[in-house]
Parts: sequence; structure tokens; C-alpha cells
Amino acid sequence: MRRAGRTSVATPPDPSLAELTPDQRLRRLELTVTRRLNGLLHGQYRGLLPGPGSEPAGSREYRPGEDEVRRMDWAVTARTAVPHVRQVDADRELTTWLLVDASASMEFGTAELDKRELAVAAVAAVGFLTAGIGNRLGAQVLRADGVRRFPARSGRTHLLGLLRALLTAPRATEPGDRSRSRPETPQPVAAAELADGLDAVHRVANQRGLVVVVSDFLDGLPDDPDEPPPWERTLRRLSARHQVLAIEVTDPRELELPDVGLITLVDPETGRRREVCTSDRRLRERYAAAAAAQRDQVRQALRRSAATHLALRTDRDFSADIVRHVHAQRRMAAAPAGAVRGGAA
Repeated sequence: MRRAGRTSVATPPDPSLAELTPDQRLRRLELTVTRRLNGLLHGQYRGLLPGPGSEPAGSREYRPGEDEVRRMDWAVTARTAVPHVRQVDADRELTTWLLVDASASMEFGTAELDKRELAVAAVAAVGFLTAGIGNRLGAQVLRADGVRRFPARSGRTHLLGLLRALLTAPRATEPGDRSRSRPETPQPVAAAELADGLDAVHRVANQRGLVVVVSDFLDGLPDDPDEPPPWERTLRRLSARHQVLAIEVTDPRELELPDVGLITLVDPETGRRREVCTSDRRLRERYAAAAAAQRDQVRQALRRSAATHLALRTDRDFSADIVRHVHAQRRMAAAPAGAVRGGAA
């Protein structure tokens, strides 16, 4: 049951979405993001996260375990006898690199959106929130046939082109299908992994900026919860140089099974199938416990990697979750150290 988060139940797609052309879907997505986010986020020139940058924005007290020592403001520290760190606003020219997981496990959903469509919506929100004169956006898209690269460029046309490519990318016709002939007994197929995509981002992200990873983070997750996943080390290297935002995409059926009788569970990565009877209460409880442990394993790995974590679900309003996240990050950046510690307690 350790692979509860990777198991899916086949569901029919939303007919209202399936009937739309790619351009219509793109237009709907653009309107959704701009209408819901525009006007909700105010303040000085800041993007999805406070910083990174070099524009001076004052100082605040040092928070042990949260702040980097290299950001110490020694002049203020000497004057006040209290450790302070420098605060900076985002650079006027920010480069954002995206790593978008478009593997088979993302082609699953039981709510209004599937995980892949939610990932595209998250990319649209990132593009909108980091848009600005001189700002650039690049992407690495993790697919079954490798990593597709989009160079870092600025402008609305570039963002819409990236979103169109994500919306129109071919999907697997069946779970485990890699656009090639498969034997009767599905076999695992070697494909680009999340660690490969992170390595690709690390090679191209030469200047300090923002790195956003959109994935379910289930790739290579070990059975031993004390063992780090293969992508953790590279993510930690990225966090040492860049601000990293990890957007975790999940579906409610990955967290618990409904009581609907006999169903077929499918591993979307390999195509393996297994019939289970969901009327068994103990089975549903074991599934929920295994899924919760798996998600906690992901959260712990992201925390060790020093990445900011944003969880999105297919059954929730993604724009509201993003707005809450941005406001929370800005409050943490602006609040005195004592207030943050008191609120956390």
C-alpha cells in the first residue's frame, strides 16, 4: 500500500473541457487566472515570492534557522547589538525557470480539473505573477520521451506559447502508454525522471532567480520514509542559489478511496492493474494511512531541501490557494522575528 498516491481510478473527462479547442481552453485559462488574481495582490513590485533581488528594502531581526548568514546586515547589527539581516525587493529583471511534470501520473483527476490541467493553471499563475518589463520565463517540461526545453524569454506571447504547448501536448492513450507498442504484460519503460529535469534546470539557471517546480513529487519516492528521494539532492543544490517554490499537485482520490464497491486501480506509470473491493473499511483505512505517510514524506523532503511548499488540489480553488500563499509569504517577510515566532507557536 505504499504506492497509494500513485494509484488511480479511471474517470471520464469533463465534457465541457473536452469539447473546447486548444485556443478556447487557453483563453478560458487566461481569463480565469487574470480575473481571479488581478487586483487581489497589491503592494510594491514583488512577485510570487518576496525577493530574490538586490533592491535594498531595509533590515529586520535575524531569525535563527530561517535566514542565511550571508544576508547579515553587519552595520545595523553593530549599531543595535541585535543580529539583523538585509531585506531586498525583487530585481527589476527577474528570470524564472519552471520545471513542469507532464509524466503519466499527472494525467489523473476526479474533480473539475485533472492534475495535468491544474499544473498548467499553476504555470499560468506563475507567469502572471512574475510578469514585468525585462522579466524572463523559461521552462523544462518533463515528458515520457524526455525533457522539452523552452528558452527564457519575456512577454505575453512567449507565456501563451508555453501554455499552448502544455495544453496540446499528446497524452497517453492508456495508463502506462509511452506512445509505442506495449507487450500484453505492461513493463516499466525508462523515461526522464524528476531528478533529470532538476539537473536540466540547474544547468541553464546560471543567474540567481526563481525556480518553480510543478509536480506530484511521487517520482522515485522510496518505500523507506527515512531514505531521501533521488530528486532531493538536486533540489537542495538549486535552493542554495535560487529561491525555489515547489508546487505539489494532488487529487482527493490519491488520499482516500471512496466506498464504491469493486474497482480497478491502475498505476499510470506502468499500466499495472489491480482489482480491489472498496467496501472493505479496513482496506480504505490502510490506503488513507499509506497515502498520508507518503505525502508527509514529500513534505519532509521539500523542507530539507529548503524549498517553499505550495500544495494545490484538483478539488479546490487553486487561485485562492495561491493568493493565500503569496500573502502569507509577504507577511512572513515583513513581520518582526518575535511576531513570526509567536504566531508559529
